[in-house]
Amino acid sequence: MFDSANLDHRVDKATYKAEVETLREQLLLAQNELVGAPRFPVVVIVGGVEGAGKGESVNLLLEWLDPRRVQVYGFSEPSPEERERPPLWRYWRALPPKGTIGVFFGAWHTQPVVGHATGELSEAAFEAQISDLLRFERMLCDEGVLLLKFWFHLTKKQQKRRLTDLSDDPDTSWRVTEQEWSFHEQYDAFASTAEHFLRRTSTGQAPWFVIPGAEPRYRSLRFGRSLLGSIRERLDQPKAPVPDDSPELSPPEVVNVLSALDQSKTVDDDTYEEELERWQGRLALACRHKRFQKRGLVVVFEGVDAAGKGGAIRRLVHALDARHYQVVPIAAPTDEERAQPYLWRFWRHLPRRGRTVVFDRSWYGRVLVERVEGYCEERDWMRGYGEINDFESDLVEHGYVVAKFWLQITQDEQLQRFRERETVPWKRFKITQEDWRNREKAAAYDAAVCDMIDRTSTSEVPWTLIPANDKNHARLAVLQALVLRLEQALGLD
Repeated sequence: MFDSANLDHRVDKATYKAEVETLREQLLLAQNELVGAPRFPVVVIVGGVEGAGKGESVNLLLEWLDPRRVQVYGFSEPSPEERERPPLWRYWRALPPKGTIGVFFGAWHTQPVVGHATGELSEAAFEAQISDLLRFERMLCDEGVLLLKFWFHLTKKQQKRRLTDLSDDPDTSWRVTEQEWSFHEQYDAFASTAEHFLRRTSTGQAPWFVIPGAEPRYRSLRFGRSLLGSIRERLDQPKAPVPDDSPELSPPEVVNVLSALDQSKTVDDDTYEEELERWQGRLALACRHKRFQKRGLVVVFEGVDAAGKGGAIRRLVHALDARHYQVVPIAAPTDEERAQPYLWRFWRHLPRRGRTVVFDRSWYGRVLVERVEGYCEERDWMRGYGEINDFESDLVEHGYVVAKFWLQITQDEQLQRFRERETVPWKRFKITQEDWRNREKAAAYDAAVCDMIDRTSTSEVPWTLIPANDKNHARLAVLQALVLRLEQALGLD
């Protein structure tokens, strides 16, 4: 993969000057078009061997483009805040919105390549990380991100000469540290690992561009041309067609997982008060246990309208320290959220260790409301199942305890609650015309819910279905299921 990059590429000054003038103009035009019609973001990954001109190339790019629309991030060792979240969290947080360009130094490729080259990462772990990153990159590309990956390369001999020249010049010697020389000593292992990694992760959606780094003028032109060509190609593609009106979804003959729920379960008020205090106490003790300080809790509430999600959440958080939890209500995405990949707005709310986040509705909107209402195409919500499972698997792998609750009530009970909301002054804000309209699509929503449960109730993160016609029973059932899951995860049972 590095054969071409090892050749001696040269560009004379006159040719360089003539080409750069045109290249800069075309890059600016493309950037202005990208900003003017923000259909997609551009993520530029910059990696490669030490001394190959990565920093110089990015600095030059900032001269050629409007720097106000370019965000540059340098990723080194994770900070304490970043270590408390899954490894991909810091990259999700830095993703640029549509219409802008994000340049990532030392992104998600760095740790697996360096770890394997230095022997800290086994072959099996290395391949597992490659598979995880391929899924992540595929998801970004499916969400519309233009992902461009540049690898700046030098031969071992070229690298030594480059580092020596920089070290010998008093004005540039500060740029060469012991770490750079240490990497040079491990060049062979590093280059072998990098070549394998690039071959495995260079895909049609997100290919690697190998940039020879020995000769600055050739390097700059190759980098600029590759960037321009990729952006221009995407800009010149016709816009995706707008989906038609809501798809006609045939209701299933039998909605087993919902109709099988026993809605006759009830709890009297005296028993409810007694049991509520008991389970809230156990939840409080679990969340204050020293073992929880190394974990985190993510609770997801979904359910039909008026099923009592808000009431269940209030009873849950009553047991927690207000300084250590956050309730995140999810509504229609904002303009800021629409400019990012779908899961971005959920990644950014992940809690630190020893903390809790409760999502009042969640990432399941993609396979529920967006599916039924036709807000996204079928291919988008169909791939959503796999992306959601990968996301939740990442959370569990990092140490989060994830609990998901679906609250279900019958159509008759929902109608009664809707009418109560219309007549009780302090409940009127809870009822809208959209709630009434959604009742007309109950069969389509039931079908979507059944598909969701079937495809996303995993052994790691199962769904807990709560019959919620009786509010007392539903609130206690949520608390009990959450406490038992948390205690089991912490080894307290």
